[in-house]
Amino acid sequence: MPVPTALDGLPLPPCAELLGFELIDARPADGWLRARFEGRPTFCNPAGFIQGGFLAAMLDDVMGPAMFVFSEGRMFTPTIDLHVSFLAPARPGPVYAEGQVVQAGKSIAFLEGRLMDLSGALLARGHASARLVPAGRALAA
Repeated sequence: MPVPTALDGLPLPPCAELLGFELIDARPADGWLRARFEGRPTFCNPAGFIQGGFLAAMLDDVMGPAMFVFSEGRMFTPTIDLHVSFLAPARPGPVYAEGQVVQAGKSIAFLEGRLMDLSGALLARGHASARLVPAGRALAA
């Protein structure tokens, strides 16, 4: 069971539901969290692997929440840019993800993410910068 975070009690957004997001663990003070996604067969390309756009969305959906829990729910993180390196084919099934705040300033955060399969093999890495927007203003819109 994960530690309490600013995500507790918030409904999952539709994109996170689609990806099968499940929070597994978090260290809010460190800006780190671990989640599980469900790599559905409907996410696969013709070769039978999860299409890269879904993997990029998983990375985006673990890095932003890492900043949200780090800020204790005060900051929402619209992504400015996202860079993904695909390191190994991802098969349908559970995909584990870690998001980490690298640095947070007054208006911009730098984030990192990793995706792994059940065996722990690294599937993809991501780096992103995100604008820091007061959550009350962003989530009310």
